[in-house]
Amino acid sequence: MSIATDTFAAWLGVLVETIDEPGLTGDEVAARLHLSRFHLDRIVSGIAGEPPSALRRRVLLERAAFRLATGCRTVLDIAVEAGYGSNEAFTRAFRRAYGVSPSRWRSRPGALRIKTANDIHFHPPSSIRLPAQRKVSAMDLIQRMVEHHIWLTGELIECATPLTDAQLDEQIVINVDDDPDPSTLRRLISRLVGQMAMWNASMASEAYDFEVEQGESLTSARRRLAVAAPVFLGHVREAIEQGRLDDVFVDASCDPPYTCSYGAMIAHVLTFAAHRRTLAVLALDKHGVTRLGWGDPIGYLDAASTS
Repeated sequence: MSIATDTFAAWLGVLVETIDEPGLTGDEVAARLHLSRFHLDRIVSGIAGEPPSALRRRVLLERAAFRLATGCRTVLDIAVEAGYGSNEAFTRAFRRAYGVSPSRWRSRPGALRIKTANDIHFHPPSSIRLPAQRKVSAMDLIQRMVEHHIWLTGELIECATPLTDAQLDEQIVINVDDDPDPSTLRRLISRLVGQMAMWNASMASEAYDFEVEQGESLTSARRRLAVAAPVFLGHVREAIEQGRLDDVFVDASCDPPYTCSYGAMIAHVLTFAAHRRTLAVLALDKHGVTRLGWGDPIGYLDAASTS
């Protein structure tokens, strides 16, 4: 590493250590590194493309945005914590960064990260995200899902080892926490559609009405799928094409709200959808509808690649 990169790395360390000291001045930071303010500004600006004071303010604004979306502290308290002397100054800076006022953001939060070339961001709940060694690609995501599948299968074997033969052979009804008990084919289909609609709402910072899934007709499910599926697929395609699988957004529909990356959201949807699809095709098979088989994606993907 060069002297400049060593200095930049040391400055990043100070940034992480002093995130809870918003009033810290640039001169004080430079003094901690035994450098002049001019010299430190030149090095950080040259490597990060952003003056250290501006980078620090941006990270604190991102933290403020997270705390607005996930907490109940007043806007003024959060403004002071971010290093602003008044609510008005904080509101001006926040509006420039996010396009809306802090109160508007609190009611409908969106993507936390403020666009920057250096990829240094606040990472909830309380740390700083430094530039990734590599971007998450679509291939990486698929590979990681397969690795997760292999790991989880091994863990299931290990967890089942202490059980008796009777316990291993006992008939079970499989369900997941947010599915109704017992599941029905109607409910599974409604939830498969609703899962995409729910995440579309989360990414738009809107509420999702679960009541629509109560006794939903297939006509309604078909109509909702026609609306929700293109939007959801658009989010996936955009995240992949723009290299944004590791970008995060606030899921304000949960209590308390939490942040989620687009890649993690996609993996979550595919994982729980696979469970529900399997139960649904088995229910259809029981009633003599066998053309879907197990719903195996192999035929679907091969057909798409040759068309």
